[in-house]
Amino acid sequence: MKRIEPYQGFEQGPIRPPSEAGSLLIRITRNCPWNRCTFCPVYKGTKFSLRPVEHVLKDIDQVHAYVESILNAQKQDGRAARWGHTSPSSSTEGHDGIALYAARNFVASGMKSIFLQDGNSLIIKPDDLVSILKHLQQAFPDVERITSYARSHTIARISDDDLRRFAEGGLNRIHIGMESGSDTVLKKVNKGTDKATQILAGQKVKRAGMELSEYYMPGLGGRDLSRENALETADALNQINPDFIRLRTLALPEGTALAKQYQSGEFVKMGEVETAEELLLFLESLNGIESTVKSDHVLNLFSEVDGKLPRDKERMISTVRRFLQLSSELQMIFSIGRRTHRISKLADLDDPIKVRYAKQMCAELGATTDNADHIVDSIIKRFI
Repeated sequence: MKRIEPYQGFEQGPIRPPSEAGSLLIRITRNCPWNRCTFCPVYKGTKFSLRPVEHVLKDIDQVHAYVESILNAQKQDGRAARWGHTSPSSSTEGHDGIALYAARNFVASGMKSIFLQDGNSLIIKPDDLVSILKHLQQAFPDVERITSYARSHTIARISDDDLRRFAEGGLNRIHIGMESGSDTVLKKVNKGTDKATQILAGQKVKRAGMELSEYYMPGLGGRDLSRENALETADALNQINPDFIRLRTLALPEGTALAKQYQSGEFVKMGEVETAEELLLFLESLNGIESTVKSDHVLNLFSEVDGKLPRDKERMISTVRRFLQLSSELQMIFSIGRRTHRISKLADLDDPIKVRYAKQMCAELGATTDNADHIVDSIIKRFI
């Protein structure tokens, strides 16, 4: 007889996309069912599990009750409710405190979006997901967006009818970590999928009427596969035409298999200039699509590479080209200035004050054109 897991209270997982910072996080699975990608530090040492649907529904009810209390207090007070500004009291510690915090953040962000956690929520039974979506719609009927991570391998196995049911239930955006469209790169990093499956999954999401965010990781192929990483990924995305292409420049968190390969010399990580060259080739190779390119992560060097295709393609490309045309010293000043928040965009190099601050930071860190990439790597490790 199968043991029934007792309800332990409201749960939240460890990650969500940056674009979901204001979303209510509802955890329907724990961790990642694949969890073998060599570049990913998340979920290591954990076991994947499905949360009972009844527990998810209780989570929704709990956070809904807190939301209603906050909104009622705001109405009665005529100004921001006290709960919206204080930490959970001793009576709301633990799981209840997490639910209260989630409710506060949701209300403060306008109650516009909900994100389903963890790494591959669409792996649950279709009927169970529909039940959860229906409960969310009943609890929060004014929500504009419900989103989730999903693996291409999982989506490829879901019927088009079920995907349409999800869309009709309110699930209207899917985040897929494509990372690369190169079969060689995907195999090397143990992604557990291939280019054809990535394309199939993306096209299925689009056919179902859901928005699609695909993630590309410049640098993932290392120096040897940089060109292939750019061209094959662009080709896959050209066949999908996702709503969003989100850039996630490669970083090497300590303890990951890819970091160990780098330390042993098996993987040759590229520096800022080589990675920019790959990014340029990738952008130049995006054709015939209307995706929005987003550089919405601290790991990316160029915040300006952000715009709608094809309208903004040349503007985004020109940013990267300008960087590549700079002297080695200015490339160093920009890279370290950007990573230490002294500079935010390439145009800041025209601001003498910001350049002076960036030069001071380079001096403090002992940066030279020879060791700049090593220093940038050490800075980035603090971000991850």
